[in-house]
Amino acid sequence: MTLAFLTTPLIGLTDTAVVGRIGDATALGGLVVGALIFDFAFATCNFLRSGTTGLTAQAMGEANGSEAQAVFWRAMVLALGIGLLLILAEPLVTLLGLLAIAPGSGVAEVTRHYVVLRMFSAPFALVNYAILGHVLGRGRGGLGLVLQIVVNGTNIGLSILFGLVMEYGIAGVAIGTVCGEAVGALVGFAVVVRGFDRAERPSPARVFERRGIARMIAVNRDIMIRTFCLLGAFVLFTRLGARTGALTLAANGILMNFFLVGGYFLDGMATASEQLVGRSVGARFRPAFDRAVKLTLVWGLGLSLALSALFLVSGEALIAFLTTDPAVRVAAGDYLVWAALTPLAGALAFIMDGIFIGATWSRTMRDMMIASFVIFAIGAYALSPVFGNDGLWAALLVFLGFRGISLMALLPRRRAETFGPNAS
Repeated sequence: MTLAFLTTPLIGLTDTAVVGRIGDATALGGLVVGALIFDFAFATCNFLRSGTTGLTAQAMGEANGSEAQAVFWRAMVLALGIGLLLILAEPLVTLLGLLAIAPGSGVAEVTRHYVVLRMFSAPFALVNYAILGHVLGRGRGGLGLVLQIVVNGTNIGLSILFGLVMEYGIAGVAIGTVCGEAVGALVGFAVVVRGFDRAERPSPARVFERRGIARMIAVNRDIMIRTFCLLGAFVLFTRLGARTGALTLAANGILMNFFLVGGYFLDGMATASEQLVGRSVGARFRPAFDRAVKLTLVWGLGLSLALSALFLVSGEALIAFLTTDPAVRVAAGDYLVWAALTPLAGALAFIMDGIFIGATWSRTMRDMMIASFVIFAIGAYALSPVFGNDGLWAALLVFLGFRGISLMALLPRRRAETFGPNAS
C-alpha cells in the first residue's frame, strides 16, 4: 500500500519538473495554484476512497460479501455524479480558487488555462478513488499498487510527452493527466467487476438501501469536512506566502512536494491500518485492533523519522531537479529545514487518520481537524507578519502536530465505546 501511494506524488514531481524546465516562475506559480485548486476539487472528495475502504473492510470482517459489493456500487454512483457536477461547475471552481489564493494576473491566467483542460478528468479521477477504496478495503494491496501504477504511470508518461517533448507546456501536463485518469478508471473497473462473486451480487434494492446510503453519507460527510479543513490550511498557507510575490509562491510550491511525498508515503501505513482496523471492528475483536494500532505507530513514526533525515540530506539536489530558476532554488533552500520536518510533525496525524477512518469514528476525526485548523489560522496570521515565511512554516508544523496528538488522546475512549472496557 505504501508503494501504491508513493506513485501519486510522482505525478506532482513530474509536472513540477516539466513546467520548471521552462524556467518561468509565473508558469510554475500557475501550476502550483492550479494543482491546489484540484486538491480542493478532488481531494475534498477523497472520502470516496477512504470511506469506501473503511466500510468495505468492516463488511469483510463481518464476512458479508454482498454488502462489500453494495458499498462499491454506491461509491461508483457517487463518484460519477460528483465528477459530472465538477465539470459543469468548472468556471465557479476556478473563480473561487483564484479568489481564495489571490495570485498575480499572470499566474491567474496560466491557472485558468490549466484548470479548464484538467477538469475533464474529474469523473475518471473520482471513479479511481472508489475503485482503490474497494480494493484496499479487501486487503488487496498488490492489486492496488498495480492499478496506481497504471493510472500514474500513464499520467507521468503522457505529461512528459505532451508537456516537454511536444512542447505544449502546462496544457500538455493537463491533457496527460486526463488521459491517465481515464485509462486507469477503465482498467480498474474491468478488473474489480470481473473479480466479483456472482452468488453475492446485491440487488438494486440492496445497493440503494436507505440505511446503507445514510451510513455512507454520514461517514463521507465527516471525512469531506476533515479534508476540506486540511486543504483550507494549505490554501491559507499558499495565500499568505503569495503575498510576498511569485518567487515565494514558487519556492513554497517546490517545498510542498516534500510534504506530499512524505504524506503519501505515510498514507500507505494509514491505509493498511484502515483495512486492519476495519476488519477488527467488523469482527468485534479487540486484540486485532490493538495489534494494528501498535504496528502502525511503530512503523509510521520510524519511517517518518527516516524520511525527514533523507529530505535534510538530499533536499538541495531535489530542489535543483525540480526547477532551473536560480532565484527559486535559493529561496526554496532557505526554507528546506521546515519542509523536511513535515513528515515527522505529521506522522501521528496520518496514523490516527487511518485508525479512525477504519473504525468509522469519523465525527471525532472531523472535530479535531476543525480545532486544528483554527489553531493553524491563528498561528499563521500571528507569526507570518513577524517572522515572514518562517512563521508560516512553523504554524504548519504546529497544525500537523496538534492534530495527531489530539486524536491520540481520544483513542482510548473511542476504543472502549466500540469494544467495551473489558473486551478481548
